[in-house]
Amino acid sequence: MIVVINAQPTELPDGATVADAVARATADLPANAPFAVAVNLQFVPRAQYPHTPLHDGDRIEIIAPVTGG
Repeated sequence: MIVVINAQPTELPDGATVADAVARATADLPANAPFAVAVNLQFVPRAQYPHTPLHDGDRIEIIAPVTGG
């Protein structure tokens, strides 16, 4: 299936979950890097990542906090 992660089309296997998308998109980040995830503009709590299935065409946003002033 094809999903869009942060505006980039990404192929994931059928049956993939939010946890799979996060693992693919954050592979280059430190293990404890903070971020939030939304699927089709709906926030997904971290505990639900492995239980939230994805569907072809879903849009996933992985958002890191921004500091500064």
